[in-house]
Amino acid sequence: MTARHLKTIGSLNASIPARPGAPSRVDLKASEPLYRGYFAANRYTLSHETFAGGMSPTITREVFERGHAVAVLPYDPVRDRVVLIEQFRAGAMVAGWHPWLIEVPAGMIEPGEAPEDVARRETREEVGLPLGRLEFIAHVLSTPGASSETLALFCGEVLSAAVPEHGGVAAEAEDIRIFTLPAEAALTLLDGGRLDNASTLIMLQWFALHRARLRAAWLADKED
Repeated sequence: MTARHLKTIGSLNASIPARPGAPSRVDLKASEPLYRGYFAANRYTLSHETFAGGMSPTITREVFERGHAVAVLPYDPVRDRVVLIEQFRAGAMVAGWHPWLIEVPAGMIEPGEAPEDVARRETREEVGLPLGRLEFIAHVLSTPGASSETLALFCGEVLSAAVPEHGGVAAEAEDIRIFTLPAEAALTLLDGGRLDNASTLIMLQWFALHRARLRAAWLADKED
């Protein structure tokens, strides 16, 4: 879905997936575009099935629609190091937080692109490294109370011996600091209050649980 996509009444009602034991009916009554730019905002008028049975009163919800994204945690199993980046984020500035955030490579999915291809493209553009194997982590909603954006999260194999100091696409005004950390040091960031980015936290928590298995599997493949 592109950032400019407006859900129609028929398409949204038909796309609600069923989940056993949970409400599934949503009656979309109207959809109205509020803003069109690089991103989009739409207002939806709807009612939904309630847990008690029956339908809710008619409500309106404004949804920020920016498309869908991919993030990838680059990991070197040979050196047991992860590659992280730091860059300026205007949203953090407006929130009153320190606006240079530690993150992982990430980018938007363009029409017709597979998430795996986006992971490879963004890792090359932002940290200058090709990806080897990819391990899927999760597919999550970033802010479901107000946004339709989803994030596909991956861990990707890299060789980190020759990581440049800076990366990004100059034409997109990207100014990115690149650095590597031993895996154990990267995991200490989870408890140090240094991480403000939700996807980075999720991915490092997954990495803490799966690092030993992942490293053993990837190193074993190299020996074959």
